[in-house]
Amino acid sequence: MAPETDISKPEAVAAIQRRTLRVVVASQVLGGAGLAAGITVGALLAEQMLGSQQLAGVPAALMTTGAAVSAFLVGRLTQRRGRRVGLVSGFAAGGLGGLGVVTAAALGSVPLLLGAFLLYGAGTATNLQARYAGTDLALPDRRGTAVSVAMVSTTLGAVAGPNLVAPLGELATRLGLPALAGPFLLAGAAFLAAGAVLLVLLRPDPYLVAQRLDAATAPSTDHVPGPVVAPGRGVAVGATVMVLTQVAMVAIMTMTPVHMRAHHHDLTAVGLVIGIHVGAMFLPSLVTGPLVDRVGRIPMAIASAVTLLLAGVTAALAPADSMPLLIVALALLGLGWNFGLIAGTALVVDATVPANRARTQGSLDVLVALGGAGGGAMSGVVMAATSYATLSLIGGVLSLLLLPVLLWTRRPVPAPV
Repeated sequence: MAPETDISKPEAVAAIQRRTLRVVVASQVLGGAGLAAGITVGALLAEQMLGSQQLAGVPAALMTTGAAVSAFLVGRLTQRRGRRVGLVSGFAAGGLGGLGVVTAAALGSVPLLLGAFLLYGAGTATNLQARYAGTDLALPDRRGTAVSVAMVSTTLGAVAGPNLVAPLGELATRLGLPALAGPFLLAGAAFLAAGAVLLVLLRPDPYLVAQRLDAATAPSTDHVPGPVVAPGRGVAVGATVMVLTQVAMVAIMTMTPVHMRAHHHDLTAVGLVIGIHVGAMFLPSLVTGPLVDRVGRIPMAIASAVTLLLAGVTAALAPADSMPLLIVALALLGLGWNFGLIAGTALVVDATVPANRARTQGSLDVLVALGGAGGGAMSGVVMAATSYATLSLIGGVLSLLLLPVLLWTRRPVPAPV
């Protein structure tokens, strides 16, 4: 941090927060383009190279496992060295993973492909971890909005990425590479560029500023909106909301491209559906964040469960040749995930302090990533054994497990004996 930064003045802290949000916006636009490649063609590339639909969920499992490991490491690194060092390290690893996928596809090397998918997961995890940077210096009743600014910034790159699948495939073919490797060329470059932006511009480091502020001031008594979660439960509830929404979303999303290709939709159609899905994951943040701040964390988590159920039912009932219904289903899937992630993130930030926040956030994102890994791995097995409709229904019904957890938040905490 620059030594001349005077954090005793509220206006100085507010200026750092505004600068932080601008830098996060720039990095998220780039990071969003990186994460879209794995979502759109990861399963298709694996199916092509491994020769089995049942193994098409393996990339999602590997990416989310890699995301779990990197979330833990980025959280620990952030706790010790600040957001800048933690996020830059994660994006650098993700960029190398994206380029590794391209190399593996060119060489036809399955072991290298699997290892590269694991490393690529670091970029997806870091792109999500960046949302916390916007909350480090945010006031309690603006935390949901701060998360939303980071997430909505991902939309431009994340929506553009899937819709560039066809042209990137043509570029890859001209370079002598498999067409499905094309999007990972963009992913590798985008993750490395996002890391470069943070390395150069994220100064002063918002997390280090927050630590200094916390050491110099009394605990905050600012109002946190909505029904109050019982003390000690905020982290557990926030984690549960994020994990269940991730499992439900990843399971359905991962197999949608495989389902579409099996029914003769071309890559452009797949890119359109996934692009709209990714847009629904991030673009509604403009509204979701303020709603989380005004209506409350718990009501928005309930809205997440209901929306994910509707997504699962719609996907299950949609005829395989119906693009409009597939678009609606995947848009609802992204929206439900958006509600859950922002509400869960705000619950976790409310329940932590700078002294333990980054470590806790990293550990919880491990659970989120592992939940996604399980959902991704099982999605291919379930779909191969049953059908896409059954898989979608299971994902939708799974989200309803949020409701008893959210009801638990309203129960009084037993008085200490």
